[in-house]
Amino acid sequence: MAVVFVARSAALTKWASDVGQGKHTYKLAVADDEAAMKAAIAAGWGGESDWKLVHSQEVDGVSEDDALARLTRREKTIDPTYYPRLKGAAGVFRVSLTNVQNSLLVAQAMDPDQPLTDVKVKPKDIADYLIRNALA
Repeated sequence: MAVVFVARSAALTKWASDVGQGKHTYKLAVADDEAAMKAAIAAGWGGESDWKLVHSQEVDGVSEDDALARLTRREKTIDPTYYPRLKGAAGVFRVSLTNVQNSLLVAQAMDPDQPLTDVKVKPKDIADYLIRNALA
């Protein structure tokens, strides 16, 4: 069973913020299993080795190309050919917090038992948003 996961690097986030891409950068990828996912995170992307798993989900029959294509419709990908530091690492996304907040507000509004409150976005919320849109 394949695993869709979202990882984040503090050093790459700092670099992305410095080059104007914002501080909310995440990597979405698909691995064959848990061991392959852990190996990919340990190897890292973009010349950084401080990647941390934010969230993962097991799925059936999804390829990385399909997941990235679906997510690209919603969020802006950082082009690895334009930024040589990424060295061909596809799937690094610049996430708009407004989109994540709107998604969480709609989910709150759809739940009749939960009152509408201000939404504070956490990294896990962003990872859930990315995985949900990559699979939809």
